[in-house]
This record gives sequence, structure tokens and C-alpha cells, in this order.
Amino acid sequence: MTESWDREVDVLVVGSGAAGLSAAIAAATQGLRVLVVESTAKWGGTTALSGGGLWMPTNPFVDGDSVEKALTYMESAIGEAGPASSPERRRAFVETIPEVFAFLQKLGVRWVPAKDYPDYYPDRPGGMVGRGIEVQPFDTKKLGEWFATFRGRESIPAPLRTDDVWLLSRAWSTPSGFVRGARFVFRTIGGIVTGKRLYGIGGALSANLMSVALKAGVEVELSAPLTGLIQGDGGAVIGATVGDGKRIRALGGIVLGAGGFARNTAWRKEYQGTPGFTSASEGDLGDPIRIARDELGARTELMDDAWWGASVPLADGSAQFVLSERSMPFSIVVDQAGERYVNESVSYIDFGHAMLARDNAVPSWLILDTRHRRRYLFNAFLQGTKKLREAGIVRSAPTLAELARQLDIEPATLQATVDRFNGFCRTGVDADFGRGRTAYDNYYGDPSVKPNPNLGPIEKGPFTAVQLVPGDLGTKGGLLTDAAARVIGSDGEAIEGLYAAGNTTASVMGRTYPGPGATIAPAVVFGYLAGRHAAARVRS
Repeated sequence: MTESWDREVDVLVVGSGAAGLSAAIAAATQGLRVLVVESTAKWGGTTALSGGGLWMPTNPFVDGDSVEKALTYMESAIGEAGPASSPERRRAFVETIPEVFAFLQKLGVRWVPAKDYPDYYPDRPGGMVGRGIEVQPFDTKKLGEWFATFRGRESIPAPLRTDDVWLLSRAWSTPSGFVRGARFVFRTIGGIVTGKRLYGIGGALSANLMSVALKAGVEVELSAPLTGLIQGDGGAVIGATVGDGKRIRALGGIVLGAGGFARNTAWRKEYQGTPGFTSASEGDLGDPIRIARDELGARTELMDDAWWGASVPLADGSAQFVLSERSMPFSIVVDQAGERYVNESVSYIDFGHAMLARDNAVPSWLILDTRHRRRYLFNAFLQGTKKLREAGIVRSAPTLAELARQLDIEPATLQATVDRFNGFCRTGVDADFGRGRTAYDNYYGDPSVKPNPNLGPIEKGPFTAVQLVPGDLGTKGGLLTDAAARVIGSDGEAIEGLYAAGNTTASVMGRTYPGPGATIAPAVVFGYLAGRHAAARVRS
């Protein structure tokens, strides 16, 4: 038993992303003393850099949904995925959504539906359109001095919504895209003329949660990494060491919501066989996972997996996630031999798994017809392509044969691949991989292209090739938790006083990605459950 403490709180939360802030709010609104410690000098975590969507079946915006329908869909999309995605955890996630939605809404979180965004497997039993939600663009002037340390300042400083992205990607090629682009411009101008500093997507979510947390009396300490966990005589976690050795007692418990290990190159190589090309924030090093595992014997699961997705490796060593770019018509993806191997419009995690499963697909090449370059937004090109071309990441040629030679691909092989694909474009049916078959595929398509909005022939030069690698939005494995977000030990029992949520945990979504925001929604829900459970320990 420890003799002395530097500080005592009711609940200690490690991490300042969606999981951590949700836990902190859930506990603080019970009248408890809550401290959030963040390892870096900026708060918001990967949430602040994300798309900001939450996949929340049974939320009040969606009609025709139910707990059983959502669970049926999760079963059909996820299947058997081990204890992290147990029936008990799935049910706890789905059944808690309406409660979390109403709880945060009452405190000032301004939810809006992403009504056109489909589940990622909408044709499977229980699949639907419109289960995604997000937060309205948020005026970050409400953060006061906390704006200076806001991680979201590294993202897009504009009132972008998740539901804008699919249309903005074709803002100058379709009427609906143009109209949405105009609405986005007017929304941006409206914020400026009214003196607001609006942020959207993940920045809006993290800023809105932080605003609520501060109002609830939550304290936040930056540059304060977790360095150890302290157990009492009975084995329960009663405190932690933080930063330079400060000992903090936590009467109700400690919630670990500090992300995964996407930036831990050694772990990425050990568990996943790749150094990682991630979009996660700089503090995503996995220390809380390591400490809980090594000091307390906490169990881990799914450490070999991540929230994969094709990405463009940038010249500065980072990576730009690729979504609509590979799904729009007039494009294909080929391996190093010049052959297709996947439906280019498939969900990003399935695309990433396909890349990793194929021996010669890392890196792959996204081949673009000149019409793709003229019509559609390509996020990695927004800062210009000079450095990308100098690094060989982007290459162009007037003919496919010349492009193939630049890529060290046999020209005849690439031409045969393109000829076969172009035949599918004429019929509207991808007989090899089914591209453009589902509502999810079509979501990032061009309805002006007939007969299939995802299939446009590769026939007009100059042609462009963009290198793709298996990037990610963060890692998917971590500490195993139960339906109450309690961390499970190697003996199969919950470690009293220790909770975890978000990418610090093995995902309830198993090895797949059922819908838009299937990372952040469980972070919020299980963060909430962790905060409430820890608060109940204090009261009892």
C-alpha cells in the first residue's frame, strides 16, 4: 500500500480524445473531481484530426432501426472476432447509444445526422443508410485559452461536415456537388462575418466535447504522460504515476483512453509487419497498453490489426488517407505487376487488408485517366505535386505504355488489365471484383457516369500513377475490456479500478469496419460507460 500521494482525485482519465473526454464528462457530471492527463502538449488526440463521424445505430435521427436489427447487422458484418467483439460488448454498445446521445446533447453537444452515408455493407442483413451522426461545426472561440493547445489546429480550419465530403469531391463535375460546394462556401463566409472561428469534422467533435468537459469542472493537464499504475493491497488499481513521477490517487478508478500504438514503429513491425503509414496523432505510442500489460498482466487482443486504408505516402514521411479518389470513375488500382486485385470502391479497411494479403501490392499504383484529374478532388494534391513527383510518388506519361515503363511494369500486362476493365465500364458490371455494386460503393461515385457511377474507362491521357501504401487511422488492437469497459487481466477477471476505451482497447468491431465512425462511436460509448462505472465506485 502506498504511503503518500501528491494529489487525490475521484477519477483519473488518461488521454484527451473522444474516449477520454467522454469518460471525464460522464464522471464529472456526477459531481466528482476528475483530472484528464494528456501525454503531449496538445489536447484532442487523433479524434481532432479525424473525420469526426460516429456510427451510432438506433440513434434518434434514424428511422426503422432497432437494437436487434443493429446486432443482426454487426453479426453479418463482423462475424466471429474473439472476446473483444463478444455478444455482451456488442449489445452494451448498441443499447447505450440512445442514452449517450441524449446525455451529451443535453450538455450542449450539437448532433446532426449524416443521413446519406450508408453502412459499409448495406446489402447484408440489417444493413441501412443513415446510421452515421456528427457534430455541427463548432465555434472554437468558446474554448478561450484552450484553443492555443488544440490538436485540431493541425486539421482543416473550416466548417466542413462529414456529409459534405462525398459531394465536395465532385464539386465541379456534378450539379449536386456544385450546390454542396456553394453551401460550404456560404457556411464558411457566414462564420467569418459573424465573428466565429468554426471548425468541422473531428475538430468540431473534440472541441465540443472539451467545451462540455470544462464547463463540468474537468481539469486537464498537458505534457503529463502516464508512467505507471499503482495497485492497493487487494490488487485494485488505486492510483498512477504521471509525468516526472507525480503520484495521483484515484478513488473511483483510472480510465485509459490514450489511443493505440500507431506511432510506435517497433510495435508496428513486431505485431503487424509494417512500420506504419498512419494518420494518427503524434502521441499514439501505446504506453498505457504496455504499462497495463506489463505491470498488471492485462490481456491484449487484435494487436496485429489496424483501421487500415490505402494512403499516399507524402514527401515529409506522413501519409494522406485515400477514400473518394480510388472510388471515383476513370481510375483503377494495380499491383507491382500491373494487375487489379481488389474492388477499388470497397471500404478502406477491406482495401487495406487486401493490400497486405497480396505479396506484390505494397506499394500499389492508383492509375488515373486525365478526366479523373480534371473532375475530382484529390486531397494529396492540394499542396501541389512537385515534391511528390520528385520523390517518385506521383508519375505521369502521355501513354499507358510509357507509364508502365516508369513503374517497371510490363506494358502489355498493364494494357491488358486496362482493356479488361474498360470492357466492364461499357457493360456497367465489374465481373472480377463487383465494383459499383452496393450503395456504399456508389456513395463515392459520380452519378453522371453511366451505366455505373464507379466505372469510367482508362483511355484518355496523359495518365497519372499515384503510389499507395497500407496506411491507417490508428491501430485496432489493445487491452481487452468487458461490457462495462473494465480491463481484463490474464486470469480472465476484471482488474478492479482500471477501465479503458477507444483505440487503447481491442475493438468491439473486430477485424472489420461496419459503418462511418465505427472507431469514434465505441470510444464515446465505452468512455461514457467507464466514467459512469468509476463514478459508481466512488459513491459506493
